[in-house]
Amino acid sequence: MPILTISTENAEFQIIQSLKTNRTKRHKLKEIFIEGIESIKQAEQAGLEFTRIITSEPDKLSTWSQNLIRKHRNSKIIRMPFDLYKSICDREEPSEIVVTARVEPLEIHDLSLPSDPFLLVFDRPSDYGNLGSLIRSANSFSVDAVLIVGHGVDVYDPKVIRSSLGSIFHSKIVPVPSMPEFEAWISEQRRIIGVRLVGTDSTGDVSLLTHPLTKPIAIVLGNEAKGMSVALKNLCDYVVSIPVSGAVNSLNVASAGSILLWDVYKNSR
Repeated sequence: MPILTISTENAEFQIIQSLKTNRTKRHKLKEIFIEGIESIKQAEQAGLEFTRIITSEPDKLSTWSQNLIRKHRNSKIIRMPFDLYKSICDREEPSEIVVTARVEPLEIHDLSLPSDPFLLVFDRPSDYGNLGSLIRSANSFSVDAVLIVGHGVDVYDPKVIRSSLGSIFHSKIVPVPSMPEFEAWISEQRRIIGVRLVGTDSTGDVSLLTHPLTKPIAIVLGNEAKGMSVALKNLCDYVVSIPVSGAVNSLNVASAGSILLWDVYKNSR
């Protein structure tokens, strides 16, 4: 299979770099940058089309990577000098390959839900690790879709992908740019299937200890620094709190969200 060698920061290199660092370019090209063997494995299992497989040493690849190249015959195989390759990797010791892949973002009006949906709504997430961790938890606990409301970090940022350990490729992730769009959609879901919106806050007036969470439900998590927006909070049927007894009276949003998702999962079995 022909190998394209890139030895300088040419046009092809700049496209690869922009897919890693520029959300506008990712959305325009509908391509993403994936680093980390486990994330690449999950993308491959999910059936993503790889557009590039990039390495510094094509002659020293593992059997797994060689088989991946054979399977994705339409991908560009790109070799870079190690220093150039390392410059596009975040890890101190880069994995033997990184890839770019094609994605098709999901629109909210294309979302198909079961009769008793289990949804996660995240309001303007600002931390890559928290978003990735919550996507991983959502996948573990059988959440039907994750809705990202408002302007937050890009769900296809490589840091989010890596934090999700590739579970993002097995999940329905739906960006919802505006609050009015979300409000119209969720109002329709309430009418059709009776989904309840349950907000989360350390000062919530309903305790998780005494109020089990059940489907159909949408768990609403607020921005890490500002909490839920007033508009989103006003949409909630009620706001639940997780009782804690430590010196600090609140949990990290990824921890709190995972506990609430587990509660719904447990009560649905």
